[in-house]
Amino acid sequence: MINSSTKKHILLTGATGYIGRRLMQELLKDADVSLRVLVRNKQGLDAFEKNSFEVVEGTTFLKDALDEAMQGIDVAYYLIHSLGSDDYEHLDKLSAANFRDAAIKAGVKKIIYLGGLGVVEKNLSKHLLSRIQTGETLSEFPALIDVVWFRAGVIIGSGSASFEIIRNLIQKIPIMITPKWVRVRAQPIGIDDIIAYLQSAKSSAIVGSVTVDIGSEILSYGEMMNQCAEVMDLKRFIIPVPFLSIGLSSYWLNVFTPVPFRVAKSLIDGLKSEVIIQNDNAKKLFPLIKPLSFKKAVLKALHEAEENQVISRWSDSGQDVWSIDHRKSIADAVFIDEQIVSIEGADAKEVFKSFCSIGGENGWFSYDWLWEIRGFIDKMFGGVGLSRGRRSQTELRKGDSLDFWKVIDVVPNKRLLLFAQMKVPGKAWLEFRIDQDKLIQRAYFIPQGIFGRLYWFCLLPLHYFVFRDMISSIYKKAKKTI
Repeated sequence: MINSSTKKHILLTGATGYIGRRLMQELLKDADVSLRVLVRNKQGLDAFEKNSFEVVEGTTFLKDALDEAMQGIDVAYYLIHSLGSDDYEHLDKLSAANFRDAAIKAGVKKIIYLGGLGVVEKNLSKHLLSRIQTGETLSEFPALIDVVWFRAGVIIGSGSASFEIIRNLIQKIPIMITPKWVRVRAQPIGIDDIIAYLQSAKSSAIVGSVTVDIGSEILSYGEMMNQCAEVMDLKRFIIPVPFLSIGLSSYWLNVFTPVPFRVAKSLIDGLKSEVIIQNDNAKKLFPLIKPLSFKKAVLKALHEAEENQVISRWSDSGQDVWSIDHRKSIADAVFIDEQIVSIEGADAKEVFKSFCSIGGENGWFSYDWLWEIRGFIDKMFGGVGLSRGRRSQTELRKGDSLDFWKVIDVVPNKRLLLFAQMKVPGKAWLEFRIDQDKLIQRAYFIPQGIFGRLYWFCLLPLHYFVFRDMISSIYKKAKKTI
């Protein structure tokens, strides 16, 4: 048995995000690690996860919570950003400075940060510039704390935004007329290689502030799409045009890929500049890590998606969802649509599996076409639409995206609560609950002004057919499995 005093005490931020969740799983496998996470709201963590490590609730803008999180820590991972905020550049720098100062005050030995590749230049996007400024802020006092600043470009892995965009474009469009950004060069890297670098850094003997650029081969975005098509055994034609329209490209990605307009615009804006490795520190400091080629990383990502082994997705984060008191809001709902059926003769476990299987590739039973129309309308207004799908087609966990819903609560064999993330004039929830021998399905809606009320009443006829059919189909599917 390992003495807790000999363990390396690790603080992880961004534990509910795409990178953080995967790194958290690897750190939990390490018997030499004692893990603590700093999260804005612990509701975003599964109950199983919360029992595996220490949780401090707070943000990098709350001094007391940050000081508490840093106490007794040896290594702190900084994997957060404020991209969802309008003033994210200022907030990113302030957050990094707060984190660095609290770490120095607590005697933390090392900070490990993952930022983006890029060189400060006139055309550099605000997002990439902010990531560079964050790294510079964290690294400002090398004599007081060691900082390992990793810089990565396009991340290829099941559930990553970059991979989902490339995969969806290749799947859906046989002939693409593309803006000139397809000629821009980058150095992609597989998600497993990123996790390997982050893991190795906690035990490295690096002193001071060191920037480590990581990536595999140099490819243009057009070459990435062609190689991805080869791996997927598809023939695709890419016809570049000599101009770059950020707005048009953003709408294009919004329609044909899972990412909403705001995310697409940020990504496209970043494609103006090359993201190429500027140093060879990865080979010098981490010689045992050999990054996979782009094709091999794509093949691995596709295999994980096909086998329902996706650990995390780009859409996992979204802390604004957890800032809502869902219990109070649901209690205050103005409109409720309730459907109840007896599940006598069906196994409650199978009923639970049945309503937890909705969405994604599994569809929404007999009125899929209506859900598709609603998803398309949502996309046209810059929403997420249905194309986010599901992380796994067989199971759900708290924090998962499910088409244009977010999983707020899952109680095994008892309850599933979804919160609407589509463009809607108000707040909406969809709940499935097993109560003894009954299945109860409720839609809750808090309208915003008169338009919200009109929206609800206009949809009432559709609700009558869609929700009645849904609960009936859930019961029938469960009964068939007996």
